[in-house]
Amino acid sequence: MAELATIARPYAEALYKACTGQSGADVGAAAAWVDELAVIAANPQLRQLADNPKVTAQQVFDVITGVARATLPELAQNFLRTVIENGRVDVLPEIAAQFRALLNRSNGLSDAVVYSAFPLDAGALADLGTSLEKRFGRKLNLSVQLDESLIGGVRVVVGDEVLDSSVKVHLEQMKAALTA
Repeated sequence: MAELATIARPYAEALYKACTGQSGADVGAAAAWVDELAVIAANPQLRQLADNPKVTAQQVFDVITGVARATLPELAQNFLRTVIENGRVDVLPEIAAQFRALLNRSNGLSDAVVYSAFPLDAGALADLGTSLEKRFGRKLNLSVQLDESLIGGVRVVVGDEVLDSSVKVHLEQMKAALTA
């Protein structure tokens, strides 16, 4: 995956510079449409279409813009054309992830994924978010994913940092201590 990250980085940086350097450009809106393009590009059928040598770049562009929920602004259309013409449709999800990371870094935020054995209600998530922001020392964008294998508790991933307070990890630690 390092290769995809290396390929995606210049696209994400160029898009970020274009969004921040353009008067009237909404970086938040750009994040929304680049995320949408990434979801569309992740579709295996679209990738197969884009990789077909008989299909033109304009046809791929028309399919992607036809699937998009909203009309793409001119900046988005130019960006998408560049990605398609360079044969990098498969890299769009990584470009979106790196663009989001650049946006978060400029706003002093980090993305955090909370893995939980059970669904969390809004109040519990807000309380957990406050505690995690104190623990990690920065504002967090929380997203929740269910993982029943945790048995109970939560596992939080913020960038390359992991905070695991799940029942599963405690049981594994107890097992290691008892067998040692």
